[in-house]
Amino acid sequence: MALIVQKYGGTSVGSVERIQAVAQRVYKTVQAGNSIVVVVSAMGKTTDGLVKLATKISPNPNRREMDMLLSTGEQVTIALLSMALQELGQPAISMTGGQVGIVTEAEHSRARILHIETTRLTRHINAGKVVVVAGFQGISSAGEMEITTLGRGGSDTSAVAIAAALKASFCEIYTDVPGILTTDPRLVAEAQLMDAISCDEMLELASLGAKVLHPRAVEIARNYGVPLVVRSSWTDQPGTWVTSTKPQGRSLINLEIARPVDHVEFDTDQAKVALLRVPDKPGVAARLFGEISRQKVDVDLIIQSVHEGNSNDIAFTVTTPILKRAEAVATAIAPALRSQSNPKSDEAEVMVEHNIAKVSIAGAGMIGRPGVAAKMFATLAEAGVNIQMISTSEVKVSCVVNAAECDRAVLALCAAFEIEAGKGGTRGQGGQGGQGGQGRIIEETSPLSPPSPLSPLSPPSPPVRGVALDLNQARLAIRQLPDRPGMAAKLFGLLAQHNISVDMIIQSQRCRVIDGVPRRDIAFTVSRIDGENAKKMLTQVAAELGWGEVVLDSAIAKVSIVGAGMVGQPGVAAKMFEALAQQQINIQMIATSEIKISCVVAQEQGVKALQAIHAAFELAGSEKFVVPA
Repeated sequence: MALIVQKYGGTSVGSVERIQAVAQRVYKTVQAGNSIVVVVSAMGKTTDGLVKLATKISPNPNRREMDMLLSTGEQVTIALLSMALQELGQPAISMTGGQVGIVTEAEHSRARILHIETTRLTRHINAGKVVVVAGFQGISSAGEMEITTLGRGGSDTSAVAIAAALKASFCEIYTDVPGILTTDPRLVAEAQLMDAISCDEMLELASLGAKVLHPRAVEIARNYGVPLVVRSSWTDQPGTWVTSTKPQGRSLINLEIARPVDHVEFDTDQAKVALLRVPDKPGVAARLFGEISRQKVDVDLIIQSVHEGNSNDIAFTVTTPILKRAEAVATAIAPALRSQSNPKSDEAEVMVEHNIAKVSIAGAGMIGRPGVAAKMFATLAEAGVNIQMISTSEVKVSCVVNAAECDRAVLALCAAFEIEAGKGGTRGQGGQGGQGGQGRIIEETSPLSPPSPLSPLSPPSPPVRGVALDLNQARLAIRQLPDRPGMAAKLFGLLAQHNISVDMIIQSQRCRVIDGVPRRDIAFTVSRIDGENAKKMLTQVAAELGWGEVVLDSAIAKVSIVGAGMVGQPGVAAKMFEALAQQQINIQMIATSEIKISCVVAQEQGVKALQAIHAAFELAGSEKFVVPA
């Protein structure tokens, strides 16, 4: 007999008829010999309606009172679903987050789960009852019995956390699509259903705007090895399994606020090639990396910074043994990248740097915690280590530093993030094919075999699993930032103090000496709602900290490809860039991680970019998915 946690979203319980249909599905699962805990969201658009009511009373409602208000939506659903189950003759009991024992931080509207008291829950399960739990909510641990909410997507988080606490056989997330698709079916009707996807891949897709699963839920599943499946509420299709590594033996205390960094990694077998002053126009990146792919040159990190005038810089790292080949390719193609509109302009310059190392911190707990990257930068600054390149993803931040400073950087990071040297510190191995080649150091996930007839037989992964589009970002660029240890720490420390999370971070390769001080530009993306506040705050301190103009651009879109199968398959980046070039879409920024390549493009070209890339990687299926209203 399996213990299963099922979660049903707002559309799945959006009417009496749908609640009764959910009750029938739950009843059938129990009749098959399983114990069930059901986590539900508020009915349909209830939460949106409650928010509108609040804003009619107050333009800036108190967060505590908002938690009191919004938590009522789920309470309606749990009572109705329990009644529906009882009408079928199935014993059931409804419980709020507080009654279940979901104990959270005393942080209204965005609380993280500390632990779950499972005694009462287990007693009801053992009595043969279906326990119907209000998702999205908990109760503070401060002794004041304050109702807290977990933020949007909180029901996903509640369900997976309960599954982890109960050591459930698996957790099922029921939604309005048949599983996890290669992209948003609202933008590409032929988006294809995946049988399985790794937690690392899902973390990237979820954080890039794929709304099927909340990143915090995926983070918990990854940290505690919870088998997770996403299925349709309307069919009996098997859905998509989200696979994870075996549990790491984590404590269930401080469930969501445990140590955010699991590994400190390094790779000293690296060199950097930069092309300076390449034309800022469509097709340049495609041409460069197309030639790199044809020459079988494995590339690790790729970055393209914000443009300056009509030109841009592109840099990439390679392993030392193939540096000469990479340099030859870059030198051969540089003259062809000269600006055709201004033949007298400076030719694209190739700059090669030896003796560099890549140091990284990795961990699923980094999601949504703006202070983690800032802490890394501050740690390196305190150790006197200057950062030459930065590349970020949801679960990793990588910095290129001088090779002579690598050991000092690793020891400082291990101490700062409480990682025992030799346990979390890992040497990179180089060679990943998404961009041509990139060190894959975090242990690879392997498909689980949950105790269920629905367990997938996972075929070999294609290089790209999904394409995501984020239209809710803004880009900030700071001109002429002093190029010395500590500047990145100050910049991102300020943002962290104001609770502003940063996504892509790009440091320009072009260095200028002004008044005897070497300076570079740095650009990064934030949520669009944080853009104006971030610009205002950074402008206020610009003179004091010695940097130049702060420029905000809110008319951007970020399109990304994700896939663990990029490893060892050159040419993936070139194919992505070529798909954009064919549509005359200019790439404004590039950033990469092991399993993700992201490009910033103009906002009005975002949807066209996603559709072009999805088609280029032949991700479309024969079936068209229609998302229910």
